[in-house]
Amino acid sequence: MYSKLILYISVLGLLSANFSFSQSKTELPNILWIVAEDLSPYLGCYGDANAFTPNLDKLATEGTRYLNAFANTAVCAPARSTLITGMYASTTGTHNMRSTYNIPSYIKSYSQYLMDKGYYCANNAKEDYNSSMLKRTIWDESSDKAHYKNKKKGQPFFAIFNLGISHEHVIHNYDPKDLVHDPTKMNLPPYHPDGPEIRKDWAKSYDNITLMDKQVGEILRELKKSGQEDNTIVFFYGDHGGILPRSKRFLYDTGTRVPLLIKFPPKYKKLAPTKPNGTDDRLVSFIDFGPTVMSLAGIPTPEHMDGKPFLGKYSTKAPDHVNFFRGRMDERIDYMLGVCDERYRLIYNFYPDRPTGQHISYLWRAATARAWEQAYRNGECNEAQSYFWEKKPTVELYDMKNDPWEINNLADNPEYKIVQEDLFGKLIDNAINTKNASFIPESELIEINRTGTIYEYAQSENYPIEQIVDVAIKSATGDEDNYALFQKGITHKNATVRYWSLMGLTRIATQEWDTQQAIKELLNDDCPDVAILAAKTLYQIGQTGIASETISKYLNDEHLGIKLIAINAIQQIGDGAFAHFKSQLDNIYKLNSLKDEGSNTIYIKDIISEGEKRIGINKNQ
Repeated sequence: MYSKLILYISVLGLLSANFSFSQSKTELPNILWIVAEDLSPYLGCYGDANAFTPNLDKLATEGTRYLNAFANTAVCAPARSTLITGMYASTTGTHNMRSTYNIPSYIKSYSQYLMDKGYYCANNAKEDYNSSMLKRTIWDESSDKAHYKNKKKGQPFFAIFNLGISHEHVIHNYDPKDLVHDPTKMNLPPYHPDGPEIRKDWAKSYDNITLMDKQVGEILRELKKSGQEDNTIVFFYGDHGGILPRSKRFLYDTGTRVPLLIKFPPKYKKLAPTKPNGTDDRLVSFIDFGPTVMSLAGIPTPEHMDGKPFLGKYSTKAPDHVNFFRGRMDERIDYMLGVCDERYRLIYNFYPDRPTGQHISYLWRAATARAWEQAYRNGECNEAQSYFWEKKPTVELYDMKNDPWEINNLADNPEYKIVQEDLFGKLIDNAINTKNASFIPESELIEINRTGTIYEYAQSENYPIEQIVDVAIKSATGDEDNYALFQKGITHKNATVRYWSLMGLTRIATQEWDTQQAIKELLNDDCPDVAILAAKTLYQIGQTGIASETISKYLNDEHLGIKLIAINAIQQIGDGAFAHFKSQLDNIYKLNSLKDEGSNTIYIKDIISEGEKRIGINKNQ
């Protein structure tokens, strides 16, 4: 009798435990993300007069509209790398477009933490994480068939639906006769010249935003029909800024600010930051999104994540600034960092010798890019419209409140000295504290990735981040007071220090004989980026023979990433250099001479084709 009683109590305990476990799972909120590609806050609920977005406008009335939400970079793959890890892609070394470098296996995606908690995690369907994260199983299902309806009964879900209909490609090829929005009624930004091609592209972009809004409505109606609406927190946001030139890929507000709408059902209204139809001006960015959904599920943020939750159990104090980064975009090498608070934005350009509008083949598929460039070449652009095509200043500072299109650079205005110094200090602090790996030249990234991970290298003592930040910042100024610093730096054991020291020298002292001799010694540097930069510098001051030998050597490198660096250097020298290397470039262009290294094959063909057009040769003839 006694043993039967013990057994009976044990069974009751087990059933009770299972019931409690089931109940605890049920009490966890479902979380649904609806992600629109390439979307600035060009929605009716954000006051955009061009937009027709009734479903999203309704969602905004039912939830919270965030006024200061940002992608930490302005292009999809590095932005999504930041989202999935809760870490800056510049921290993990995945900041260059389509680079797919390794990250340590112990850096888990937020979805893995949710799965460990018992969530069913479905991704429909874009991944594009720009890293080895693609090789892992981080979803219960990730495909165009993935759906929360595939979860087990009673299991909470986290689901993403990615909407590609607003993506950049929609303005590459369309029939203007099919436009719904009237091009003549488009409100153009002041940096775009007024022309029919540009107006049509803007109209087409809004047509597709309307179609995207319709898809959002369908997803929300399906959620309601499923019976899950009352248990589901809904996020809607864009994966970075919009599709017209000077937005996507660029660290301006138009490239980084995104819409963010979050709706809490009545069951979870205590988690909401505002009442329905409210606004929240808290600064949030993509590094925060993963930690936030984890916090809503009761999961604390791991120490390695850069982001901080802005909702849920582990919600933190609002930050006073957001940090941005930009590395190589497709085939073009550029580097900049940025930071903003609620009002001001600062951008630091590490390659001020290059225009903002470097030719990027995919971007130039849009009629707007071609028409804008032609208007500039015809002398038809005013100062604001010409800015994009000319060499960048080292520092850009904008008042986003009084200058929302960011066309009035305040960096040289003494009235804003304190603002600039404050933001600049935050930019430097972030670079040092996160061990920012985006200072590392890409040939070094390639080499580090062969045997380890960029993240672990950058976190180690082998990466003197404070010295690197100092020399890189100074290299962009052209200040001759830094001459001795750069001369010493080009002999440093660390390749990144050598690279930025040489970059500084190229701007201030290439006519000095002793400097030229020191640069010649770097032609044999074991870092290809350093050697190529040395060769480019010598070529530009007339020492073409010895420089050509080094550039030619790296054009023959087996790694397509190294070839791309060398071809960029040739185009930066000018059309004469491109003609000089034409025969070798023609051989590279041939498909059978390019190994399959993914996007690098496309980038090399694109940059060679564009270069030959510039010197009057049609590659397709």
